[in-house]
Amino acid sequence: MSEEPKTTTEAEVPEDPTVDPTEEQEAGEASQAMADEVARWRDLAVRTAADFDNFRKRVAREREEAVRFGNQDLLEQLIPILDNFEMGMMAAAQDSSSMIYIGMDMVRKQFSEFLSQQGVEEVVALHTAFDPNLHEAVSEEVSTEHAPGTIVRVLRRGFRLRERLLRPANVVVAKASESSEG
Repeated sequence: MSEEPKTTTEAEVPEDPTVDPTEEQEAGEASQAMADEVARWRDLAVRTAADFDNFRKRVAREREEAVRFGNQDLLEQLIPILDNFEMGMMAAAQDSSSMIYIGMDMVRKQFSEFLSQQGVEEVVALHTAFDPNLHEAVSEEVSTEHAPGTIVRVLRRGFRLRERLLRPANVVVAKASESSEG
């Protein structure tokens, strides 16, 4: 009779008396440490991917702003030229029918339209409430016609480029009379 070799399953394998239980514990701890390390690296990879995505979005946002506000410095330098041009127009207004005045007015309109096309708009100031984010108060004036804190005169127009302030409006703000304050 031939003997077939006996195959044993894992359940039937007798415990090896030479395996030390502390070695099993150390192996389990090493396995846990390895799993923790893998989790740490996976977390680091996820965070790095998120950081990179945020960086990409920030760069895209900054690029868009650079395009939208790239000509801001130029426009800020053009505004005082417009102021001086308009002062010259006021001086020449005594003879508003002269060809020089009419030509200057056409240039002023064209210049204003150009600024508008670039996104420059005037800060609304006259007869509005004073807003320190948009207006610069140069003085106060007693007024019975306007509520305190209302702008009664604009000394120099303010401008903004889209939502960014280029220059605040210099204004005179109404205040209550001395007798009505007390």
